[in-house]
Amino acid sequence: MVSIGNIQLPDFPLLLAPMEDVSDPPFRAVCKDNGADLMYTEFISSEGLIRDAIKSKQKLDIYDYERPIGIQIFGGDEEALALCTKIVDTVNPDLIDINFGCPVKKVAMKGAGAGVLKDLDLMVRLTEAVVKSTNLPVTVKTRLGWDESSKNIREVALRLQDVGIKALAIHGRTRMQMYKGEADWTLIGEVKNDPRITIPIFGNGDINSPEKAVEYKNKYGVDGVMIGRAAIGYPWIFREIKHFIETGTKRADPTIEERVEVARKHLQKSLAWKGPIAGINEMRRHYANYLKGLPSIKDYRAKLVRITDPLEIEAVLDEIKEQYKGMVIESGKIVLENYHEHCPIN
Repeated sequence: MVSIGNIQLPDFPLLLAPMEDVSDPPFRAVCKDNGADLMYTEFISSEGLIRDAIKSKQKLDIYDYERPIGIQIFGGDEEALALCTKIVDTVNPDLIDINFGCPVKKVAMKGAGAGVLKDLDLMVRLTEAVVKSTNLPVTVKTRLGWDESSKNIREVALRLQDVGIKALAIHGRTRMQMYKGEADWTLIGEVKNDPRITIPIFGNGDINSPEKAVEYKNKYGVDGVMIGRAAIGYPWIFREIKHFIETGTKRADPTIEERVEVARKHLQKSLAWKGPIAGINEMRRHYANYLKGLPSIKDYRAKLVRITDPLEIEAVLDEIKEQYKGMVIESGKIVLENYHEHCPIN
Protein backbone atom coordinates (compact mmCIF):
# COMPACT_ATOMS: atom_id res chain seq x y z
CA MET A 1 0.00 0.00 0.00
CA VAL A 2 1.01 3.62 -0.59
CA SER A 3 -0.12 6.15 2.02
CA ILE A 4 -0.69 9.87 1.54
CA GLY A 5 -1.53 10.99 5.04
CA ASN A 6 -4.67 9.01 5.89
CA ILE A 7 -5.34 8.05 2.26
CA GLN A 8 -4.56 4.43 1.44
CA LEU A 9 -3.75 3.65 -2.19
CA PRO A 10 -2.83 0.31 -3.77
CA ASP A 11 0.76 -0.65 -4.50
CA PHE A 12 2.09 1.41 -7.39
CA PRO A 13 -0.99 3.61 -7.81
CA LEU A 14 -1.83 5.25 -11.12
CA LEU A 15 -2.67 8.95 -10.86
CA LEU A 16 -4.60 11.04 -13.37
CA ALA A 17 -2.73 14.31 -13.83
CA PRO A 18 -4.52 17.63 -13.39
CA MET A 19 -4.85 19.11 -16.88
CA GLU A 20 -6.40 22.49 -17.54
CA ASP A 21 -9.55 22.28 -19.70
CA VAL A 22 -9.30 18.47 -19.67
CA SER A 23 -9.47 17.01 -16.14
CA ASP A 24 -13.06 18.02 -15.47
CA PRO A 25 -15.67 15.73 -13.83
CA PRO A 26 -16.86 14.13 -17.13
CA PHE A 27 -13.31 13.20 -18.13
CA ARG A 28 -12.45 12.04 -14.61
CA ALA A 29 -15.52 9.78 -14.60
CA VAL A 30 -14.35 7.70 -17.56
CA CYS A 31 -10.80 7.54 -16.20
CA LYS A 32 -12.07 6.34 -12.82
CA ASP A 33 -14.11 3.65 -14.57
CA ASN A 34 -10.94 2.39 -16.20
CA GLY A 35 -8.68 2.19 -13.18
CA ALA A 36 -7.33 5.61 -12.15
CA ASP A 37 -6.49 5.31 -8.44
CA LEU A 38 -6.17 9.00 -7.56
CA MET A 39 -7.38 11.98 -9.56
CA TYR A 40 -7.08 15.76 -9.34
CA THR A 41 -9.23 18.64 -10.45
CA GLU A 42 -8.08 21.18 -12.98
CA PHE A 43 -5.93 23.74 -11.21
CA ILE A 44 -7.75 26.55 -9.45
CA SER A 45 -6.39 30.08 -9.15
CA SER A 46 -6.26 31.21 -5.54
CA GLU A 47 -6.93 34.78 -6.65
CA GLY A 48 -9.82 33.70 -8.87
CA LEU A 49 -11.44 31.65 -6.12
CA ILE A 50 -11.16 34.50 -3.62
CA ARG A 51 -12.74 36.86 -6.18
CA ASP A 52 -15.61 34.37 -6.46
CA ALA A 53 -14.88 33.76 -10.13
CA ILE A 54 -17.54 31.45 -11.59
CA LYS A 55 -15.07 29.28 -13.51
CA SER A 56 -12.90 28.78 -10.45
CA LYS A 57 -15.87 27.86 -8.27
CA GLN A 58 -17.13 25.35 -10.82
CA LYS A 59 -13.81 23.53 -10.63
CA LEU A 60 -14.56 22.74 -6.99
CA ASP A 61 -17.24 20.26 -8.10
CA ILE A 62 -16.27 16.78 -6.93
CA TYR A 63 -18.34 13.63 -6.51
CA ASP A 64 -18.19 10.72 -4.10
CA TYR A 65 -17.57 8.14 -6.85
CA GLU A 66 -14.34 9.98 -7.71
CA ARG A 67 -12.73 9.47 -4.32
CA PRO A 68 -9.98 9.69 -3.43
CA ILE A 69 -9.67 13.00 -5.21
CA GLY A 70 -7.50 16.07 -4.72
CA ILE A 71 -8.26 19.68 -5.52
CA GLN A 72 -5.27 21.46 -7.07
CA ILE A 73 -4.63 25.13 -6.38
CA PHE A 74 -1.99 27.62 -7.52
CA GLY A 75 -0.87 31.11 -6.67
CA GLY A 76 2.12 33.21 -5.65
CA ASP A 77 0.82 34.96 -2.54
CA GLU A 78 0.90 33.27 0.86
CA GLU A 79 -2.17 34.98 2.26
CA ALA A 80 -4.23 34.30 -0.86
CA LEU A 81 -3.20 30.64 -0.95
CA ALA A 82 -4.04 30.21 2.73
CA LEU A 83 -7.50 31.74 2.24
CA CYS A 84 -8.04 29.68 -0.92
CA THR A 85 -7.16 26.55 1.06
CA LYS A 86 -9.83 27.33 3.64
CA ILE A 87 -12.41 27.74 0.87
CA VAL A 88 -11.36 24.46 -0.73
CA ASP A 89 -11.65 22.74 2.65
CA THR A 90 -15.38 23.42 2.67
CA VAL A 91 -16.09 21.02 -0.21
CA ASN A 92 -14.26 18.20 1.60
CA PRO A 93 -11.74 16.82 -0.91
CA ASP A 94 -9.42 14.02 0.19
CA LEU A 95 -6.32 16.15 -0.27
CA ILE A 96 -5.11 19.52 -1.49
CA ASP A 97 -2.41 19.70 -4.15
CA ILE A 98 -0.29 22.75 -4.95
CA ASN A 99 0.71 23.37 -8.55
CA PHE A 100 4.34 24.42 -8.81
CA GLY A 101 4.68 22.92 -12.28
CA CYS A 102 2.46 24.72 -14.79
CA PRO A 103 4.84 26.14 -17.43
CA VAL A 104 2.44 28.35 -19.40
CA LYS A 105 3.48 31.97 -19.63
CA LYS A 106 0.35 33.54 -18.14
CA VAL A 107 0.88 31.51 -14.95
CA ALA A 108 4.65 31.14 -14.64
CA MET A 109 5.48 34.75 -15.47
CA LYS A 110 3.16 35.94 -12.71
CA GLY A 111 5.13 34.11 -10.06
CA ALA A 112 2.88 31.06 -9.80
CA GLY A 113 2.99 27.49 -11.11
CA ALA A 114 6.49 26.67 -12.36
CA GLY A 115 7.43 30.31 -11.89
CA VAL A 116 7.90 29.61 -8.19
CA LEU A 117 10.83 27.33 -9.08
CA LYS A 118 12.95 30.46 -9.41
CA ASP A 119 12.44 31.28 -5.71
CA LEU A 120 12.73 28.20 -3.51
CA ASP A 121 12.30 30.19 -0.30
CA LEU A 122 8.97 31.48 -1.63
CA MET A 123 7.95 27.95 -2.61
CA VAL A 124 8.58 26.79 0.95
CA ARG A 125 6.62 29.71 2.43
CA LEU A 126 3.68 29.14 0.08
CA THR A 127 3.62 25.44 0.88
CA GLU A 128 3.82 26.04 4.60
CA ALA A 129 0.93 28.51 4.38
CA VAL A 130 -1.26 25.83 2.79
CA VAL A 131 -0.18 23.09 5.22
CA LYS A 132 -1.01 25.31 8.20
CA SER A 133 -4.43 26.21 6.78
CA THR A 134 -5.86 22.69 6.55
CA ASN A 135 -6.03 19.34 8.30
CA LEU A 136 -6.11 17.57 4.94
CA PRO A 137 -3.00 16.00 3.42
CA VAL A 138 -1.14 18.50 1.23
CA THR A 139 0.78 17.34 -1.84
CA VAL A 140 2.78 19.14 -4.51
CA LYS A 141 3.27 18.73 -8.24
CA THR A 142 6.34 20.38 -9.74
CA ARG A 143 9.14 20.08 -12.31
CA LEU A 144 12.87 19.40 -12.21
CA GLY A 145 13.67 23.12 -12.08
CA TRP A 146 13.29 26.35 -14.01
CA ASP A 147 15.93 25.53 -16.65
CA GLU A 148 18.89 23.23 -17.30
CA SER A 149 21.14 25.24 -15.00
CA SER A 150 18.75 25.19 -12.03
CA LYS A 151 17.49 21.64 -11.59
CA ASN A 152 16.95 21.93 -7.87
CA ILE A 153 14.36 19.19 -7.39
CA ARG A 154 16.35 17.27 -4.76
CA GLU A 155 16.51 20.32 -2.52
CA VAL A 156 12.87 21.12 -3.30
CA ALA A 157 11.77 17.64 -2.25
CA LEU A 158 13.60 17.74 1.07
CA ARG A 159 12.51 21.24 2.02
CA LEU A 160 8.87 20.65 1.11
CA GLN A 161 8.89 17.37 3.02
CA ASP A 162 10.24 19.29 6.03
CA VAL A 163 7.28 21.70 6.01
CA GLY A 164 4.75 18.90 5.90
CA ILE A 165 3.75 17.75 2.41
CA LYS A 166 2.61 14.13 2.24
CA ALA A 167 3.58 13.28 -1.35
CA LEU A 168 5.39 14.81 -4.32
CA ALA A 169 4.72 14.37 -8.04
CA ILE A 170 7.60 15.34 -10.31
CA HIS A 171 7.37 16.03 -14.04
CA GLY A 172 10.62 15.11 -15.72
CA ARG A 173 11.13 18.40 -17.58
CA THR A 174 12.16 21.93 -16.67
CA ARG A 175 9.85 24.88 -17.08
CA MET A 176 11.82 26.11 -20.08
CA GLN A 177 11.35 22.78 -21.85
CA MET A 178 7.56 23.15 -21.61
CA TYR A 179 6.46 19.80 -23.10
CA LYS A 180 9.25 19.49 -25.66
CA GLY A 181 11.81 16.74 -25.87
CA GLU A 182 11.81 13.59 -23.78
CA ALA A 183 11.10 13.66 -20.06
CA ASP A 184 14.22 12.89 -18.00
CA TRP A 185 13.40 10.65 -15.06
CA THR A 186 16.97 10.40 -13.75
CA LEU A 187 16.50 13.08 -11.11
CA ILE A 188 13.07 11.71 -10.21
CA GLY A 189 14.77 8.43 -9.40
CA GLU A 190 17.46 10.21 -7.38
CA VAL A 191 14.82 11.95 -5.29
CA LYS A 192 12.96 8.70 -4.66
CA ASN A 193 16.13 6.87 -3.68
CA ASP A 194 17.43 9.59 -1.37
CA PRO A 195 17.43 7.93 2.09
CA ARG A 196 16.17 11.17 3.63
CA ILE A 197 12.96 11.05 1.61
CA THR A 198 10.08 9.37 3.45
CA ILE A 199 7.04 10.58 1.45
CA PRO A 200 5.73 8.91 -1.73
CA ILE A 201 7.34 10.12 -4.94
CA PHE A 202 5.31 9.91 -8.15
CA GLY A 203 6.85 10.26 -11.59
CA ASN A 204 5.19 12.11 -14.44
CA GLY A 205 6.06 12.65 -18.08
CA ASP A 206 5.77 10.53 -21.24
CA ILE A 207 4.11 7.48 -19.66
CA ASN A 208 2.18 6.38 -22.73
CA SER A 209 2.22 2.58 -22.60
CA PRO A 210 2.08 -0.29 -20.10
CA GLU A 211 5.60 -1.30 -21.06
CA LYS A 212 7.04 2.12 -20.28
CA ALA A 213 5.17 2.33 -16.97
CA VAL A 214 6.68 -0.97 -15.82
CA GLU A 215 10.12 -0.10 -17.19
CA TYR A 216 10.17 3.19 -15.26
CA LYS A 217 8.73 1.53 -12.15
CA ASN A 218 11.62 -0.92 -12.12
CA LYS A 219 14.32 1.49 -13.25
CA TYR A 220 13.57 4.48 -11.02
CA GLY A 221 11.76 2.89 -8.08
CA VAL A 222 8.98 5.49 -7.94
CA ASP A 223 5.94 4.81 -5.77
CA GLY A 224 3.54 5.33 -8.67
CA VAL A 225 3.10 7.20 -11.94
CA MET A 226 0.99 10.17 -12.94
CA ILE A 227 -0.51 10.01 -16.42
CA GLY A 228 -1.71 13.03 -18.35
CA ARG A 229 -1.82 13.39 -22.11
CA ALA A 230 -1.81 9.65 -22.78
CA ALA A 231 -5.20 9.34 -21.07
CA ILE A 232 -6.90 11.91 -23.32
CA GLY A 233 -9.24 9.90 -25.53
CA TYR A 234 -7.70 6.72 -24.14
CA PRO A 235 -8.73 6.21 -20.48
CA TRP A 236 -8.07 2.49 -20.94
CA ILE A 237 -4.38 3.12 -20.36
CA PHE A 238 -4.94 2.74 -16.62
CA ARG A 239 -6.44 -0.74 -16.85
CA GLU A 240 -3.85 -1.76 -19.42
CA ILE A 241 -0.96 -0.79 -17.13
CA LYS A 242 -2.52 -2.66 -14.21
CA HIS A 243 -3.03 -5.75 -16.35
CA PHE A 244 0.57 -5.65 -17.57
CA ILE A 245 1.90 -5.30 -14.02
CA GLU A 246 -0.21 -8.22 -12.80
CA THR A 247 0.29 -10.61 -15.70
CA GLY A 248 3.26 -9.46 -17.76
CA THR A 249 1.03 -9.60 -20.83
CA LYS A 250 -0.63 -6.89 -22.88
CA ARG A 251 -4.36 -6.56 -22.49
CA ALA A 252 -6.48 -6.44 -25.63
CA ASP A 253 -7.13 -2.96 -26.92
CA PRO A 254 -10.65 -1.57 -26.45
CA THR A 255 -13.17 -2.64 -29.07
CA ILE A 256 -14.99 -0.15 -31.25
CA GLU A 257 -18.06 -0.76 -29.08
CA GLU A 258 -16.10 0.20 -25.96
CA ARG A 259 -14.72 3.31 -27.63
CA VAL A 260 -18.17 4.48 -28.65
CA GLU A 261 -19.75 3.73 -25.27
CA VAL A 262 -17.04 5.61 -23.37
CA ALA A 263 -17.44 8.56 -25.74
CA ARG A 264 -21.19 8.38 -25.08
CA LYS A 265 -20.75 8.36 -21.31
CA HIS A 266 -18.29 11.26 -21.54
CA LEU A 267 -20.88 13.18 -23.58
CA GLN A 268 -23.70 12.44 -21.14
CA LYS A 269 -21.60 13.48 -18.15
CA SER A 270 -20.55 16.63 -20.00
CA LEU A 271 -24.17 17.55 -20.73
CA ALA A 272 -25.18 16.92 -17.13
CA TRP A 273 -22.33 18.99 -15.71
CA LYS A 274 -22.00 21.84 -18.19
CA GLY A 275 -25.44 22.06 -19.76
CA PRO A 276 -26.48 21.48 -23.39
CA ILE A 277 -24.47 24.25 -25.04
CA ALA A 278 -21.11 24.11 -23.25
CA GLY A 279 -21.47 20.36 -22.79
CA ILE A 280 -21.71 19.78 -26.54
CA ASN A 281 -19.15 22.41 -27.54
CA GLU A 282 -16.47 21.25 -25.12
CA MET A 283 -17.01 17.57 -25.94
CA ARG A 284 -16.13 18.19 -29.60
CA ARG A 285 -12.39 18.16 -28.95
CA HIS A 286 -12.56 14.59 -27.62
CA TYR A 287 -14.18 12.71 -30.51
CA ALA A 288 -11.05 12.62 -32.65
CA ASN A 289 -9.14 10.93 -29.84
CA TYR A 290 -11.80 8.33 -29.09
CA LEU A 291 -12.13 7.45 -32.77
CA LYS A 292 -8.46 7.68 -33.67
CA GLY A 293 -7.30 5.06 -36.15
CA LEU A 294 -10.67 4.22 -37.67
CA PRO A 295 -10.61 4.22 -41.48
CA SER A 296 -12.77 6.78 -43.30
CA ILE A 297 -13.89 8.33 -40.01
CA LYS A 298 -13.51 11.91 -41.22
CA ASP A 299 -17.15 12.36 -42.27
CA TYR A 300 -18.44 11.02 -38.97
CA ARG A 301 -16.13 13.32 -37.02
CA ALA A 302 -17.37 16.26 -39.07
CA LYS A 303 -20.95 15.40 -38.12
CA LEU A 304 -20.08 15.07 -34.43
CA VAL A 305 -18.50 18.51 -34.26
CA ARG A 306 -21.30 20.14 -36.25
CA ILE A 307 -24.45 18.70 -34.68
CA THR A 308 -25.98 20.58 -31.76
CA ASP A 309 -28.73 18.15 -30.75
CA PRO A 310 -27.67 15.54 -28.14
CA LEU A 311 -30.01 12.87 -29.54
CA GLU A 312 -28.61 13.35 -33.04
CA ILE A 313 -25.05 13.02 -31.67
CA GLU A 314 -26.00 9.77 -29.97
CA ALA A 315 -27.53 8.55 -33.23
CA VAL A 316 -24.22 9.21 -35.02
CA LEU A 317 -22.37 7.30 -32.30
CA ASP A 318 -24.77 4.38 -32.81
CA GLU A 319 -24.13 4.53 -36.54
CA ILE A 320 -20.36 4.46 -35.97
CA LYS A 321 -20.69 1.46 -33.66
CA GLU A 322 -22.69 -0.42 -36.26
CA GLN A 323 -20.49 0.64 -39.18
CA TYR A 324 -17.27 -0.54 -37.54
CA LYS A 325 -18.70 -3.55 -35.71
CA GLY A 326 -16.29 -6.50 -35.65
CA MET A 327 -13.18 -4.32 -35.75
CA VAL A 328 -10.63 -3.58 -33.07
CA ILE A 329 -7.60 -1.33 -33.08
CA GLU A 330 -4.30 -2.89 -32.09
CA SER A 331 -1.19 -0.75 -32.05
CA GLY A 332 -2.80 1.74 -34.40
CA LYS A 333 -3.92 -0.86 -36.96
CA ILE A 334 -7.46 -2.04 -37.62
CA VAL A 335 -7.79 -5.81 -37.28
CA LEU A 336 -10.71 -8.20 -37.51
CA GLU A 337 -12.06 -9.01 -34.06
CA ASN A 338 -11.92 -12.71 -33.14
CA TYR A 339 -10.05 -13.54 -36.33
CA HIS A 340 -7.43 -16.05 -35.17
CA GLU A 341 -4.53 -14.56 -37.15
CA HIS A 342 -5.55 -10.96 -36.48
CA CYS A 343 -4.63 -10.02 -40.03
CA PRO A 344 -4.59 -6.30 -40.82
CA ILE A 345 -7.43 -5.16 -43.04
CA ASN A 346 -6.28 -4.11 -46.48
